[in-house]
Amino acid sequence: MGPLALRFVGHSTVRVELAGHVVLTDPVLTDRVSALARVSAPSTPADRADVDLVLLSHLHGDHVHLPSLRLLSPHVRVVVPRGAGDWLRAKGVRNVDELAPGAELEHGDLWITGVPAEHSGHRWGPRSTRGPQARAMGHLIDGAGQRVYAAGDTDLFPGMADLREVDVALLPVWGWGPTLGPGHLDPVRAATAVERVRPGVAVPVHWGTLALAGLPRLPGGHGRRMRRLLHDPPHEFAAAVAGTGVPTRVLVTRPGDDVPLPDPR
Repeated sequence: MGPLALRFVGHSTVRVELAGHVVLTDPVLTDRVSALARVSAPSTPADRADVDLVLLSHLHGDHVHLPSLRLLSPHVRVVVPRGAGDWLRAKGVRNVDELAPGAELEHGDLWITGVPAEHSGHRWGPRSTRGPQARAMGHLIDGAGQRVYAAGDTDLFPGMADLREVDVALLPVWGWGPTLGPGHLDPVRAATAVERVRPGVAVPVHWGTLALAGLPRLPGGHGRRMRRLLHDPPHEFAAAVAGTGVPTRVLVTRPGDDVPLPDPR
């Protein structure tokens, strides 16, 4: 894979080291996010060391997490969906740029391209009409001859099959709760995304990190279901991809671990 290194920090947060830069996607770096508790290994200072670019896919609180952004250097460049820049600056984030699906942004030796996503862009979810709103999106990260697709939160969308020549796709396969709302990929639909995009490698994200505080410890069916959902989705995704016959390699990586990318030789 050349000069590319990835660490699955947890939830939708991936540390991407490419072309001399360190990128974080949707950083969640604390032990709590509102009513959600981190149930995986805690994030460490190494996860955020030397970060110079942050990509935010949409405004939901588990993706634009202000306490986590405040752990980063104020000089870090933060890219937010178009229309959300003023809101983020009002929250104290200094170095903000906006990006829209189809638009491009240069960052040193990296090119960032906005990609559509099928997901609510409202801060408080799909049914609210008050508060900040900006279109949800994903990102293509290009550098040193490598391309990473960070999907953010999304369901399948028209045009996904046009995202070609992707080396690594970071694809959501679940969420933080016992059910999925609209605008998400489950393991089977994420496998369909692999069929459309056909990346060399797929890394399942958005699983195994956050849960409603106390829910996984409950006795009986509710706790048992939540414990299963904190473990099974990436393995179900890998099995579903294998069933498609697409030669994509699925790298199931636990939150907090480096992604074992293939040796470029």
